[in-house]
Amino acid sequence: MLSSELARSDTVRPLRKHRARAAVITALTGALLVSTSAPASAGLLDKIPTFTLSVLFTNDMESALLGVAGDGTDEGPIADGGANPYGSPSRAATLMDDLRKEATTGLPKRGQALWRGEVALSGGDNYLAGPEFSASLEDDAPFYDALAMQGIGYDGSAIGNHEFDFGPEIFGDFIESFGGSLDFVSANLDVSGEPQLDAHAQDGTIVRSKVLRSSGQRVGMIGLTTPELPALSSPRNVEVSGDLAGIANGLASDFSRRGINKVVLVSHLQDIDNELALVPELSGIDAVVGAGGGEILAGPEDRLIPGDTAERGFPLYADDKNGRQVPVVTTTGDYKYIGRLVLNFNWRGEVVNVDEAQTGPVRVSGVGPDAVEGDARVRAEVEKPVTEHLETLAETVVATSEVPLNGVRNDVRSRETNLGNLVSDGLRWAGQQRAEEYGVTPPQVGIQNGGGIRNDSTLPAGDISALNTYEVAPFSNFVAVVPEVPRDVLRQLLERGVSAAPGAGGQFMQVSGLSFTYDPSRTAQVVEEGSSTIVTPGERVQDVTLEDGTVLVADGQVVDGPPVSVATNDFSARGGDGYPFEDLPFTPVGTTYQQALEGFLTDGLGGAVTSAEYPVGGSGRIVAQ
Repeated sequence: MLSSELARSDTVRPLRKHRARAAVITALTGALLVSTSAPASAGLLDKIPTFTLSVLFTNDMESALLGVAGDGTDEGPIADGGANPYGSPSRAATLMDDLRKEATTGLPKRGQALWRGEVALSGGDNYLAGPEFSASLEDDAPFYDALAMQGIGYDGSAIGNHEFDFGPEIFGDFIESFGGSLDFVSANLDVSGEPQLDAHAQDGTIVRSKVLRSSGQRVGMIGLTTPELPALSSPRNVEVSGDLAGIANGLASDFSRRGINKVVLVSHLQDIDNELALVPELSGIDAVVGAGGGEILAGPEDRLIPGDTAERGFPLYADDKNGRQVPVVTTTGDYKYIGRLVLNFNWRGEVVNVDEAQTGPVRVSGVGPDAVEGDARVRAEVEKPVTEHLETLAETVVATSEVPLNGVRNDVRSRETNLGNLVSDGLRWAGQQRAEEYGVTPPQVGIQNGGGIRNDSTLPAGDISALNTYEVAPFSNFVAVVPEVPRDVLRQLLERGVSAAPGAGGQFMQVSGLSFTYDPSRTAQVVEEGSSTIVTPGERVQDVTLEDGTVLVADGQVVDGPPVSVATNDFSARGGDGYPFEDLPFTPVGTTYQQALEGFLTDGLGGAVTSAEYPVGGSGRIVAQ
């Protein structure tokens, strides 16, 4: 088992197995590895592998705790009886154990060194909002994602953006649940502004870098988190630096001074092309494990989950600032694959080559020729209770409605509906509830894109279950407050909403806190394809009035006055669906739009949806002239 160079005393770690370690090390190989002076035939020896390191990793597991379905083309029974044939933390735990043993025991593969080691790393985004993660938010429940990670046995984890989705306290609690058995690594985050996270920085469970040990060798791990973090999540007073290369190079240089000559960068930058663009600025880093993008990298011989297609090969390469070729790898998430990068080092600690025969994604499967049985303990302590939680959600009544609530796809994308009003009211209510905590102006207006309402049905009058709220609002979109929206910008946001009228479009917006009229015969707004840049301003919106009677637009003309605070979801605030927010600053407030909907139903409305407030057909918030 790997440990920090400044190791804490050994403790029993929950769910973590003893890892077999057997390495046949000849006296000659040992002498080469520990030598401090160059042998006479150093030129030849520089090409000979003396240590083989298998970097095993996953990224973006995102609370996919119950596996994934695939397309059903693999034949045969599911090895462990799980409901979904691919993925799942229990199968990942078994497979990771197998791969770690394979990396270090038995005879080396062709071209590998006798001396071999391995590290097991997570690229971050270890959990994600959704019904599975909600099981961990129940009273007295453990963090099931943490139990899953302990079962797999990671040696270090980078910090992704989703770790902050519920605010710094939940992330702090998540770290605490490991009991000090796992360190979280990010060199460009300053967590000193958040007391709970700062305490973890002080006790060494949040670190800038980490020294791992395997088979007597030291491996440096550096972590980086996307500089876009404040716009993607809810870090609050956590500060993030964009000097990625400067920070990484400084730590790599420090490793070198300490005699650590094997360095892996684990960077959660949201797109593997960001890692490829970073490598030319780096020095002293041997490999880069990227995360956050979800790309599928694979070679022609790699077995993929049915329905998955490789975008590019595995690994990719880029030259660093010294002209050294650096391998860059990633996997897609949801416990679907364990990435494996096998590096052969010479006696100097330089990468001689990548063992491409052993390098690639290894699928996590319970069916087919590579099927593995899920770890029984992980299945019992993680997957079973999470399954039971989802069953409970379906039985849990959060409100009762006097009227049917219309979420039919083409209706919420073309006109006001009462379910659309309910969801947008939930956004505004949640923004108001969290405004003081996050230091933003309480929103006067709520905007929900119709494309984000996904149940595609009419909920009948009667009981609304907690699971219904996930069906209506399934994405990991968070409530975001845009505190100062100029009135002309708000008008063009509304123009975007009705730009496809009378047709249906995901950009059609359901609104809260205002009412407006529009004329579909007038000029529709046009935005640049693939962006939110306005090419043709819309002229359809004629009158806009806030709930308190304030007139924002009259007869098609914007009325001068102060800006308006708007609650929406972070997807829309970033320009999703072409919403022209014009890069206005916004703040995610640590609540998903599903949580906003459920909270509004239970607390905002007291569990009762009335026909007076939410009549069939809407209440006249959006009127076509």
